[in-house]
Amino acid sequence: MNGSVRVGHVLGVPLRMHWSAPVLIVLLAYGLGRETLPAWTPGRTGLVYAVASVIGALLLMGSLLLHEAAHAVTARGKGVSVEDVTLWALGGMTQMGRPRTAGIAFLVAVSGPLTSLVIGGVAVGAGIGARALAGWGVPAAVLIWLGWANLLLGVFNLLPAAPLDGGRVVQAALWWRTGDRDRAERAAGRSGQIFGMLLIAAGWFSFVRGDGSGLWLALVGLFMMVVANAERQRAGVNTALRGVRAGEAMSSPVVTGADWLPVGRFIDEVAAHSRHSALPLLDFEGRPSGVVNLRALAAVPAGMREERRVREVATPITRCTVATSDELLSEVLERARPGGAGMPVLVVDDGHLEGIVTAHDVSRLFQLHSLGITTAPPEATPR
Repeated sequence: MNGSVRVGHVLGVPLRMHWSAPVLIVLLAYGLGRETLPAWTPGRTGLVYAVASVIGALLLMGSLLLHEAAHAVTARGKGVSVEDVTLWALGGMTQMGRPRTAGIAFLVAVSGPLTSLVIGGVAVGAGIGARALAGWGVPAAVLIWLGWANLLLGVFNLLPAAPLDGGRVVQAALWWRTGDRDRAERAAGRSGQIFGMLLIAAGWFSFVRGDGSGLWLALVGLFMMVVANAERQRAGVNTALRGVRAGEAMSSPVVTGADWLPVGRFIDEVAAHSRHSALPLLDFEGRPSGVVNLRALAAVPAGMREERRVREVATPITRCTVATSDELLSEVLERARPGGAGMPVLVVDDGHLEGIVTAHDVSRLFQLHSLGITTAPPEATPR
């Protein structure tokens, strides 16, 4: 997610923090310390409320982290790749590959809400126990607040609308029943769009009636609509790519350049004669060694273009998406690394570069599918 930075690892998975996450902590702490705790346990000092509110907000963020960690651990345990976990103002997001079966998709989806429900039950029980032992005090109030927040989080996430976990559950059920994962994704995305519109309407109605929290509800609805629409579009692309091999979609032949060339010479002799914005590089033995894009070349100061080698500003092959010509393109795109060079895909057979698959090639296949053409001829697509 743009605007996030890596802050560590959780159970071996990179943990990222979006800039909006600290904003969420401040808002939660403010609401807990200025409204909830004074109403539940009146008569304490402002310092007590402030310390308790910060602790409560941090505990809730930790609960959100455990919710996402449950998704990540379950996914990795079932062989699904996990890219990272990001905490932000609307909770958390776990970026992972697509599960291979409906059963795995179901288990990954329910693991998060079940974790929140368990945390909520334990926290409420602990709060009730603390109240029974020591009376109705601030620690008991914080625990019960934390418990109810997690119970609400678990129930809300089980609503049948993508990208909520409940939408994933519905998607897994439809996939299991119909055998068509893309159709199930489109249905879940449609439900997410509808539910998002309802949240926006409810939030706006609440706001005009004087409840400022309605804006937050509307923001959640807008986020759901955007993500659900993106997932519906992705499902449509996957349908268009069904059965298409990387070799059928690639652009070939493609202009390549030697990775040992100075940047200035590479620009004059290679980049100037290519219609692509990303250019594959070859090493001394003629094997693909990486990809360089025009933006990286332009970023090299003119006075240094004869000193720096093009491989120094390129994305190395270890961070590129590489496929063989007979691999299914849909599977190749699923494992494309978001943090690396997802596009173009380098199509390599026996150590030799056969062609590349660009975003334009994928878009072209989608457009052909919309015209009723289900296969793409293996021809060059110059741009």
